[in-house]
Amino acid sequence: MKITKYLHSCLVFELDGYKLLFDPGKFSFAEGEVMPEMFGDINAIIITHIHPDHLDTDNLKKIVELSDAPVYTNAQVGMALQKEAIDHTIWQDDTYKLGPFKLQAMTVAHELIMDNPLPQMMGFVINDAVLHPVDSMEDELLRFKNIELLIMVSMAPFANEPRIAAFADKLQPKQILPVHDGYAKEFFIKQRYEAYTKHFDKQGIKFHNVYKVGDNITI
Repeated sequence: MKITKYLHSCLVFELDGYKLLFDPGKFSFAEGEVMPEMFGDINAIIITHIHPDHLDTDNLKKIVELSDAPVYTNAQVGMALQKEAIDHTIWQDDTYKLGPFKLQAMTVAHELIMDNPLPQMMGFVINDAVLHPVDSMEDELLRFKNIELLIMVSMAPFANEPRIAAFADKLQPKQILPVHDGYAKEFFIKQRYEAYTKHFDKQGIKFHNVYKVGDNITI
């Protein structure tokens, strides 16, 4: 399984020629480094929640037009997509199959945000190997302790590094792919990822320094 990052929380999972796009949000497209045309060969799209750094309806429309890929999401996002006439399928907490991907969808609690209501949000376990909790670090996720790969928020207005690292320390994944860094300058991301690498090396956890457009890992 190959996972490619397109800034912030926009990821493409690829296996056996099938491409699954997660959360092409506004932060990914903000500076013109990422364009909808990059996703013309996508097979399916998942939107985890309604926040604009995960959902950009204008660019989502273009991606769907280019790729003819179906969109899967939750009820709250679905209402926003309906207003924009974007076809979609609503998922509940269940296990789904898209091409070679097994997706265990589950409702997860978004971390607290100052003066903002919390959105409905879906997290996933992908092919029993990848935990993608999106913007959640709830204790309920610790049932996936020792999973192969954690998709980990690395910086956010709703969390600090000690909180983030403590969650990963308890989860003890074998590897970490950082996300949620699209609003930071590259020199700052590089510095903080060096600090994360040093922290997780002590525990034998591989931290992948993935932040540039097209950076990828294979597990």
